[in-house]
Formats: sequence, structure tokens, C-alpha cells
Amino acid sequence: MYDVIVVGAGPTGVWLATELALHGVDAVVLERDAEPTRVVRALGLHARSIEVLALRGIADRFLDAGQTYPVGGHFAGIQKPAPELDTTYPYVLGLRQTEVERLLLEHAAERGVEIRRGQPVVGLDQDDEAVTVELAGGERLRARYVVACDGGRSTVRKLLGLGFPGEPASNEWLLAEFDVDVPAEEVAAVVAEVRKTNLGFGVGPSGTGTFRGVVPAEGVSDRAAPPTFEEFTGRVRAVAGTDFGAHSPRWLSRFGDATRLVERYRAGRVLLAGDAAHVHPPLGGQGLNLGLQDAFNLGWKLAAEVAGWAPEGLLDTYEAERRPVAGDVLDSTRAQPELLRLEPGPLAVRRLLSELMDLPGVARHLVEKVTALGVRYDLGGDDLRGRRVSDVRLGSGRRLYELMHQGRGLLLDQTGRLTAEGWEGRVDHVVDTSDGLGVDAVLLRPDGHVAWSSGAGDLGEHLARWFGGA
Repeated sequence: MYDVIVVGAGPTGVWLATELALHGVDAVVLERDAEPTRVVRALGLHARSIEVLALRGIADRFLDAGQTYPVGGHFAGIQKPAPELDTTYPYVLGLRQTEVERLLLEHAAERGVEIRRGQPVVGLDQDDEAVTVELAGGERLRARYVVACDGGRSTVRKLLGLGFPGEPASNEWLLAEFDVDVPAEEVAAVVAEVRKTNLGFGVGPSGTGTFRGVVPAEGVSDRAAPPTFEEFTGRVRAVAGTDFGAHSPRWLSRFGDATRLVERYRAGRVLLAGDAAHVHPPLGGQGLNLGLQDAFNLGWKLAAEVAGWAPEGLLDTYEAERRPVAGDVLDSTRAQPELLRLEPGPLAVRRLLSELMDLPGVARHLVEKVTALGVRYDLGGDDLRGRRVSDVRLGSGRRLYELMHQGRGLLLDQTGRLTAEGWEGRVDHVVDTSDGLGVDAVLLRPDGHVAWSSGAGDLGEHLARWFGGA
């Protein structure tokens, strides 16, 4: 029997399994598809996702493979100078989803993560002790917990009978990567003209020698049916008057603007993460990032539950913390399409918001929404609790995130008078005389959020709350 079965080998599932492996959890990833996807839905990583990777010491791999861009313009495309952000990574990292997945898979292999491809899940049953997962070939696997990371049409979510309320898709787009027969300058000129009246259309270089295009579909289809290249080029001609001599498609896909949030993130011994728990339009590029951050929040908590030291209710804080974050992202992606409409009313609201973004703090607030730098979990109190910390440089010359690569909690102490005795192996105690965080001491959770800071009550109570009994 496994400790954990992760269903879905996309970025969320692979990252979660890698986090579990860091803590010695025996996990397996089951993936329906025989090969990694070639479809490029996401095009980059936001600052908080880069921080998450840095907290485990692998951000440089992703930075070396991508290209950085300013964060201005990522809220409804309103172009403003990039605000000053409290992060070492104040930019968007341009990196295709396929590259993100490749690097995550390499890291997972280094951790010894088992991934079984071509293994569709068709049945699920649970009792008080474990969950039984049935595969298409009839094999049955048992695990103490199962996590569904199997996308917006999650099989596991449907097997659980969990409600997925929200709005169905009212618009759909076709997406493809291909070659063209005309110069890039000609493509750009046509696209610029079309986008004066149709902001849902775009064709441009993909960064790999091909072109990537997105075009509104004609109505909303059965998304289970894959598009054809003839359907794609036909829509491009209808919208732009030319298909640019498009040929040799590398891949095709379709997506809609459905917006849904699962009613619960946990049903007994089964949890949900990523698109299995929430779907929304891609505005702001938040989907892949939201899933990675779900997995980062869940990984150490589930590992603690498996190891037997989790305090009561720790695993339930996953839903309590992450579901409101997803709800906020859904609201953001509901608002942005309204600001892209070309009717007089939406245009007036867009002009007003553009003016407001010139005021101190407004642009930063919206950018922090999109990048997740503004996420604060409600842990009580009005101090630092619940906030993420940036990768400050310490008095020793080391950076803070270097101390957290092993996925343990961290008591960072300027005074030298504190102790984490009794929590060894779960919490590291580091005495540092720098004032990088502006307080005498902080207790950080493995995900880099503040669990306690000096002056916020008894340290021992907060150690026990997040890391179990001494």
C-alpha cells in the first residue's frame, strides 16, 4: 500500500509528489496519457511561483531556461510601469508550460518519484483506513490518501460526486502552434489591425521558430472533441481575412471561459488541487501558478499527516487557506474580461481604472493579486502571521530561502534566547543578528509563510499548533 496516490502528472501533481518525496512519503503518480503533453497553455511563471521553487533550491534551473519580462500590463492588459515589489523576482518568467513540466519531471526523477503513465483511473472507493483506486486495466491500488490533480474535467472529482458550481463557458478559443508562409512583419501588421476590434485574437512567434495563434471559436463546442487544423485556419481567415499560409501544426487545443470552484477541497481521504479544484479563464496567466502553489501548501501538511506528527486540524487548513485564494483568482479573472470589451461602458471603466492605477499602491495591489505576492492566510492577529516572507539576505551573508531547502519549519532568531527544543527534525533554529525581517524573531512554516513573530503570543503554542507536540 502506498502512502499517497497522486492522480495527474501535470505540473501540480508532479510538484506535489516531489514535495511528498522530500519528506520521505511513499507516493506514486498515475497519469492517463502515455506521454507528456505537447500543448502549451501557460507561458510563464509569476514571482510567487519562482519563490516557491527557490524555497526548494531549484529556481535557477527555471530562470536559466526562461526570459524575464516586466510585470506591468498583466491586469487586463493595462500598461503601467512595473511597481516596486517585495521580492527577489520582480518580473514574469517567460517559460513555456512544456519546459516547466520538463524541469519539474527532472527534479521529480532526482527525488525518486514514481510516475506511471497510460494509467487512467476509472473507480475509487474509500474506507476509514485507506482509498482504493481502480485502473482501466482492472488493477487496484491502495493508499492512505489520494490527491486529485487531474485537471478541470477531473475523473476523481466526478467519482466523488463533488459539486463544481460556477459559470459554464460562454466563449471558446482555438489555440495552435504552426508554421506560416509570410514574413513575421506582415503577420504583426495584420494582427495589430485586427486587435483594434477583437482583443481575443493573436498570432505571433512562439519563441521556438514557429508561430502560436489564438482565435475565437464559432460558438461553444463539446470540449472533449479536439479541434482540427482546418477548423483553426478557417476561423483565422474569418477573423483576419487571411490565414497567413499557416501549415504544419505542432499541436491544437481549445479552451473556454468556464469559471468554477469545487464545493470542498477534501472528501475523507481524498483531496483536490490545481484545475481539479478550480477552473477559470487564462487572463493574467494564473492557472498553472495557482496549482503549483496549491501543491506547495498541501505537500508538507499531508506529509506531516502521513508521518504521524500533524497536529489536529492541520490538513484541514489546506482548504481553509487555499480555497479563498482560488476564489479571489476567479473574481479577478471574471473582472478582467469586462475590461477588455469594446463597448462604451467597459471602455469608460477601463479608462477610470487606468487613472486609479497611477495612484500610489493601486498598481502594486493589482500586480500582487496576479502574482500571488499579496496572499496572506488568515491565521489570526494583525501582525506578520500568514504573510509570505521575501528572500532577504541574512547577517551571515546567506539568503533566507537557502535555510529552507529541506522543507522544514524555521525559527529565525535575532536574540539567541529562544529554543525549538523538542521539535528537532520538524523545525530548524537559526540565530542570526541581521534585521532583514524587521522583528526579533519569526517562526516560518515550510511554505515560507509566517506562523508566529515576536510579540504575537507564546512561541511554544504556535510551534505545537503547526508542528505537533514536542
